[in-house]
Amino acid sequence: MAVRQPTDIDLDRVDALIAQEEAALAPKHAASIAYRAIAERSVAGGVASSWQDSPPHAIFVDHGQGSRLWDIDGNEYVDFHLGYGAMVMGHAHPKIVEAIQRQAALGTHFAQPTKDLNVVGENLVVRFSLPLWRFCNSGTEATLEAARLMRANTGRDIIIKIEGSYHGHHDSLMFSVAPDGDLIGPREHPVTVPQAEGIPAAFAELVRVVPFNDLAEVKRALEEHRGNVAGMIVEPAMMNCGVILPEPGYLQGVKDLMHEAGAYLAFDEVKTGITLAYGGATEVFGVTPDILCLAKAIGGGLPCGAIGATRELFQPVVDGVYDMAGTYNGNPLTMATSRVALTEVMTPDVYPHLNAIHAILQEGCTAAIEATGLPAYVTGVGAKGSVIYSATPVREYRDSLPIDERITYLAWLVQQNRGVFKSPWSKQETWTTAITHSEEDAKTYVANFEELASMLTQ
Repeated sequence: MAVRQPTDIDLDRVDALIAQEEAALAPKHAASIAYRAIAERSVAGGVASSWQDSPPHAIFVDHGQGSRLWDIDGNEYVDFHLGYGAMVMGHAHPKIVEAIQRQAALGTHFAQPTKDLNVVGENLVVRFSLPLWRFCNSGTEATLEAARLMRANTGRDIIIKIEGSYHGHHDSLMFSVAPDGDLIGPREHPVTVPQAEGIPAAFAELVRVVPFNDLAEVKRALEEHRGNVAGMIVEPAMMNCGVILPEPGYLQGVKDLMHEAGAYLAFDEVKTGITLAYGGATEVFGVTPDILCLAKAIGGGLPCGAIGATRELFQPVVDGVYDMAGTYNGNPLTMATSRVALTEVMTPDVYPHLNAIHAILQEGCTAAIEATGLPAYVTGVGAKGSVIYSATPVREYRDSLPIDERITYLAWLVQQNRGVFKSPWSKQETWTTAITHSEEDAKTYVANFEELASMLTQ
């Protein structure tokens, strides 16, 4: 197959295609649009989360099964959203359903520990090589505890984070998640930009932002705040601007720099977790952090979170000096479901299938890119992948700024109109695959992308 040179995308044409695809989508969601008006009477905005309020309109889901879901209009989709990756085991997996029913009949909440604790904990020890674990109810809670635990163990205030990464909805780390290019300042000292209104300006003074894949800038931040850095939190593979993989030696280099400075390294594996491999990004990239945050897929579809750490970091918790608490932490319904998800469903033998589905997506989309000259490339690993609409590699957030979001919005519309459900559109254009996806499911995605590539390069 001939490989065409990258072609500039006509954004006026993109605007026209967006209008065309939006017009085709709206009639398919008449029930969703009507129901939202009902929900708005008592629910702010008619949705449960602001992220569900994505253009052109919220889509209300009725049910899911395996790799498919159906909206309240009756439209059927191949699901590559999968609840932001929480449903990597597919919807309504029989073993998950059985675990929920069994535990629900015994009781759903006690605010006391249950006997699933050690099974889940031991599985996570094997997967991620950290000796002690605690449980919570979301990725937000996990990263909040990670930041606090690093500060508590060092007596220091500053946390270093990556520009363009999201670590949950709390004031400790809600900075420079997707900051406007006009506000971010120089690369060697980015401005710490709050993600939302209502975050006290004083909190920004406790967070130092650095670009991904750059050890020199991590070292600069440590030198500027010598003796006051508690640690650094990083997604081992960035997931907020497509899937951006760490360059060789980067993660180990960060860990070494933190330890030299008397600080800690935390991995946010809320999105990567058990989706990339049996031992997550920790296994894929061969670096074990001091703290590891999990959520999403480890709960089999129920609200969940987990924090793993070294014995040194957890000692204040064990000694009762540091309270790591929550009424629903270790909730019996979540723990019973997590036990089955980790030990009976997401076992080592399912990962070759996830890799095979990823290969179909990567090879098919890459072939379409090469055939049409679309300025894009495919990246990812395991169940996580993306098309990045850039002719040159994106290795950090600032590299993604020239990507026009109208292109990724059009990509979302094209897939949605042709029977593939995607997470709300943004520059990330990320997919998640499930162990229930078939080769035909992947080929459906590729066929839709081939049509998109032709649209953009005609």
